Amino acid sequence: MTEEGKLFVGGLNFDTDEQALEDVFSKYGQTAEVRVIKDKDTMASRGFGFISFENPEDTNDAMEVINRKSMDGQQIRVDRAEKMLGGGDRYGRGGGSYGSRQYKIRGNGYYLGDGYSRGGGGYGGRSSYSQ
Repeated sequence: MTEEGKLFVGGLNFDTDEQALEDVFSKYGQTAEVRVIKDKDTMASRGFGFISFENPEDTNDAMEVINRKSMDGQQIRVDRAEKMLGGGDRYGRGGGSYGSRQYKIRGNGYYLGDGYSRGGGGYGGRSSYSQ
């Protein structure tokens, strides 16, 4: 399921913060939310984030112009975020025990959690990995 107006941004420089992302993407429309995903223990960037626009149509312009461009010395990837319901990871380990949200990178066949998906229940859970 595509999240209207939400983009995945990958390949971020680990020093890129939310303000820098907003500065780049706000040229294409009013942003509703800007998040750089961080490791829960170290609070260091994981190298990707999400941008939500107030007007879902603004995602197209931003995605087309910014995808594969350089930002803070890194070539970034921009694609639509897709919300994945249910838990588990790509290896079939248990589902999330709270607030489980995972995002599929459209067309690439793999999933990235957004920092809230945590395993619970051990092996044998439903796998969210597919080709």
